[in-house]
Amino acid sequence: MSVENSIEELLELTMQEKASDLHVSVGHPPVLRIEGKLVPLIKKKVVNEETVVDLLSPLLSQEQRARLDNEKEVDFSYSFKGEARFRVNLFYQSGSLSAALRLVPTEIKTVEGLNLPPVLHKFTQANQGFVVITGPSSHGKSTTLAALIDEINHTRADHIITIEDPIEYIFKDDKAVIDQREVHQDTASFSSALRATFRQDPDVIMVGEMRDAETIATAITAAETGHLVFATLHTNSASQTVHRIVDSFAPEQQAQVRAQLSGSLLGVVSQRLVPSIKGGLVPAVEVMISNPAVANLIRENKIHELPLVIETSAEMGMISLNRSLANLVKARQATLENALAYSLNPVELRALARN
Repeated sequence: MSVENSIEELLELTMQEKASDLHVSVGHPPVLRIEGKLVPLIKKKVVNEETVVDLLSPLLSQEQRARLDNEKEVDFSYSFKGEARFRVNLFYQSGSLSAALRLVPTEIKTVEGLNLPPVLHKFTQANQGFVVITGPSSHGKSTTLAALIDEINHTRADHIITIEDPIEYIFKDDKAVIDQREVHQDTASFSSALRATFRQDPDVIMVGEMRDAETIATAITAAETGHLVFATLHTNSASQTVHRIVDSFAPEQQAQVRAQLSGSLLGVVSQRLVPSIKGGLVPAVEVMISNPAVANLIRENKIHELPLVIETSAEMGMISLNRSLANLVKARQATLENALAYSLNPVELRALARN
């Protein structure tokens, strides 16, 4: 292996090693994330102040470079030799340029291919409503979203609009017509693109990330007015997701938002990618599906009671995160130790895994 660093060589290596991410930072050799663990490329040169700009500059267009200079960080997608796409974030730390590059698989997997609960198909069959996919960064939200959107693409003659920053998976029109809009390139912001969708005749809208109250409010309104809306949030559970949505509004608006949400929410999927005993990662998924009990608790601000409804509604396809983790342990797909690391209630998980 050559000791010289070039961005092309590093991207090739990322693909060869089946890594999910490549990190470039001054003072370290390049680092890959493989099966959730950071692996330094110790045979590569340590990146220094002199080489980091030369290493990362080939990734940037003139417009992206100007945005990086102005805002000190920039997000974009990068197509590599027509073989792969990377989601790239360039940023400054301690005055030096750094990069995080996420390899986006070219294949869009199905719900089954991702080992996700079959009940998620229910969301792709709805004509209107609001579906939120949640979880920490790097735990598969975009991949799950892509699976759901592509299922609609293959089964319904709908107009789908996606709003992303940046575009990750590239959809190929099948039965649906899909317009993919990238923030900064095709639109100024998530909120402005989402407002514009009302004049673009969509059936399905995918919002890559809800970053502010305006985007959340517009997404809920779109769901109320006859559209099927999918979006993501960085939250850890269904109840926390409802809290986050409601709490992003001023106190005097929150009762109205709860009423809107109770009427439009179809469900919340909260997921983690857990190290598998066989290698790789396996999803643990909490699923909350809105029913009269869920809608009533949201409307009456009894959000803390949602976990109980999830736990007692297995016949509807709902599942708690702890029960999903316990099932992985019982099926010998994950160790109890790894499952506990992702649990929000380890004491309960130990009891579930024993039963």
